[in-house]
Amino acid sequence: MNATTTPDSTGHFGQFGGMFVPETLMTPLQDLAAAYEQAKADPEFKRELDDLLKNYVGRPTPLYFAERWTEKLGGAKIYLKREDLLHTGAHKINNAIGQILLAKRLGKTRIIAETGAGQHGVATATVCARFGMECVIYMGQVDMERQALNVARMRLMGAEVRSVTAGQATLKEAVSEAMRDWVASVENTHYIIGSALGSHPFPMIVRDFHRVIGIEAREQILEREGKLPNMLVACVGGGSNAIGLFHPFLDDENVRMVGVEAGGDGIIPERHAARFQGGKLGVLQGTKTWLLANDDGQIELTHSVSAGLDYAAIGPEHAFLQEAGRVEYTYATDDEALEGFKDLATTEGIIPALETAHAMAYVLKIAGSLPKSDIIIVNVSGRGDKDMEQAMKYLFKDGNPLE
Repeated sequence: MNATTTPDSTGHFGQFGGMFVPETLMTPLQDLAAAYEQAKADPEFKRELDDLLKNYVGRPTPLYFAERWTEKLGGAKIYLKREDLLHTGAHKINNAIGQILLAKRLGKTRIIAETGAGQHGVATATVCARFGMECVIYMGQVDMERQALNVARMRLMGAEVRSVTAGQATLKEAVSEAMRDWVASVENTHYIIGSALGSHPFPMIVRDFHRVIGIEAREQILEREGKLPNMLVACVGGGSNAIGLFHPFLDDENVRMVGVEAGGDGIIPERHAARFQGGKLGVLQGTKTWLLANDDGQIELTHSVSAGLDYAAIGPEHAFLQEAGRVEYTYATDDEALEGFKDLATTEGIIPALETAHAMAYVLKIAGSLPKSDIIIVNVSGRGDKDMEQAMKYLFKDGNPLE
């Protein structure tokens, strides 16, 4: 597989991707694609982006050897790519910084975004404050309740957070409302999509702004170990943190890659968000991809303890990589993710986001069965501060941890 050949000129990753949007948005999307190509070739754009990533966002992030966790699990060496140490507490800021620079080039003065776990909303509010732009964030009412801390952070930075009460009142509905806003306000508004989803060119743009994760991890592991890792692991909702880690390694055939979806209460209809477990090919919110739908084609309800993975579709490049057999996709249930959340915290003193904890759950399962000479890099896509209230409902009783 040549990682540089996708997407094609029409935004397709094989049969996935494309541009399935109202006619009103076709020209703005084409303008965005053209502006992005010009920006990539502009040394001044790269200079400004690199400066912000270093001095505002906090890159490069460390690649940390989890010595105690490795010893406890008794198998492969585990390295953690510490995206949780970035400004705002998650990888989302990489993309938000890049896209607001594109919005400036396009002369936009207003920014909208959707958010589930709230980390992309916080990142968007952050860059809007930094660049003095109007900011509106759409967020499902259910997610606002379980991510109240992030709602407060967004509002503190001057963003308007609009509650979405339709349907399941989670991420899918927030995306729909943001797209309706964009159709009506596209002349002065840029939509900073938060994951590797949606119509072309967004999956490509979001991936490219997150490739810095894998580029750094590759350099760091070669410096530390003198060889490439045997395995990469990342959680997958829409798939931005995972594709950011995976993409720079796609041409390395001996590097195994595993994306971990949200298994919720188990693979029961409407009680999980694992698209490759009983999902089907379809079109949702601008892109053709693998999604959860019933026999009539209606999008199914989803569930996850983590708001950021609670979405019915997966990014089109992930669908392509799964079909090609290049990346493996599995799932972790809510209970398994909570165990990963607790285990990393008690063993390494690092509290991961509940999204990230799904990746930790897979490492808990697999690391001990691998040779001690093997190396795993797992992406710590975000920190768990935002999830403490939610996690305590499951992990604590009368103030004490549950065994």
